[in-house]
Amino acid sequence: MQLGLIGLGKMGGNMRERIRRAGHTVVGYDRNPEVSDAKSLAELVEKLDAPRTVWVMVPAGTATQTVIDELKDLLSPGDMVIDGGNSRWTDDEKHAEELAAKGIGFVDAGVSGGVWGLK
Repeated sequence: MQLGLIGLGKMGGNMRERIRRAGHTVVGYDRNPEVSDAKSLAELVEKLDAPRTVWVMVPAGTATQTVIDELKDLLSPGDMVIDGGNSRWTDDEKHAEELAAKGIGFVDAGVSGGVWGLK
């Protein structure tokens, strides 16, 4: 399996490590270049084979909306975005509609486990 993961903070960074330990390929992006595998969201998308799956682990609200806005112009029909950042359900409905207009799938999958999730 191949996955793009956006947001490599306490939870996203541990998720990337666990998924890699399970033998999967993860291309991660974070604003912090010291932990990022790609220099931009565009580069992250370029490194993934179609159809792409991109998991978003950024704070709810403006941060998530900014990522969705950029991804909807980078991804292609048949690609999938998973929001793991516990966004408000009304935001999820909006994101699903925005992405569906471009033929991009959307799944809301709030993540639990806290920073101890790696263990």
